[in-house]
Amino acid sequence: MQTSEKGVALIKSFEGLSLTAYKDSVGVWTIGYGWTQLVDGKPISAGMIIKQDTAERLLKTGLVSYESDVSKLVKVKLNQGQFDALVSFAYNLGSRSLSTSTLLRKLNAGDYAGAADEFPRWNKAGGQVLAGLSRRREAERALFLS
Repeated sequence: MQTSEKGVALIKSFEGLSLTAYKDSVGVWTIGYGWTQLVDGKPISAGMIIKQDTAERLLKTGLVSYESDVSKLVKVKLNQGQFDALVSFAYNLGSRSLSTSTLLRKLNAGDYAGAADEFPRWNKAGGQVLAGLSRRREAERALFLS
């Protein structure tokens, strides 16, 4: 499966776009649509600037990776909304967080409703509840249930 336009729009809306590097809420250097990995072999650092097409390319690269991870981790059938929500979750938190989550355990046990109810629990960064993460998890949960 691939992330739908609706899923991409959700990710873009919550990640936002910054063509200039910044430190996120927990101090990680970030650029583009929430990108934290190397950019063309270079670590993200103060003063780094990218173009819009680079931000789009990095997003697509991330999506391919997270789509593959979701497809490997999930053992039950997913509809498009469920897949999109899980890719958004993994894009934001990393595949490791998804792989070790109660959300995934419940989902793979066939408990779709229980899995959906796990999204809101992932609303903290650095131990603090963040309103933006609470909104994102509710949006992902709604997409998962659609």
